[in-house]
Amino acid sequence: MSFLDGITLAKYVKQSPALMRMVRPVANAYANWAGHRQRGLKYDDLVMEENPETQKAISRLSQREAYDRAFRMRQASQLSVLQRELPKDKWLKPEQDIRYLTPLIEEAKKEAAERSAWDTVRVKK
Repeated sequence: MSFLDGITLAKYVKQSPALMRMVRPVANAYANWAGHRQRGLKYDDLVMEENPETQKAISRLSQREAYDRAFRMRQASQLSVLQRELPKDKWLKPEQDIRYLTPLIEEAKKEAAERSAWDTVRVKK
């Protein structure tokens, strides 16, 4: 099995402790540089909403998660207009920046692929 056969780069890096030790500081520095945590946003808040799978995933959020997402987006928009950041004690911590939307997006993509496979099935006589 070659590297490109079904394994992603992220999974490959996560499986190797040596690579994780090298990549983790770079990933943390990039996340701090991106600035979304300084405005109270989680990484999944930055996902483009124009995809049908993303729209389906957003519609599947619980009422509380949808409210929290909308609050974070409004707060970040206001801070952006004012060209400010949250006070340092209110910045989102890395351990709070969990992926809440990505699993739902992956599920929606799998469902779309399965639906497409069933829609194009051919029956042989």
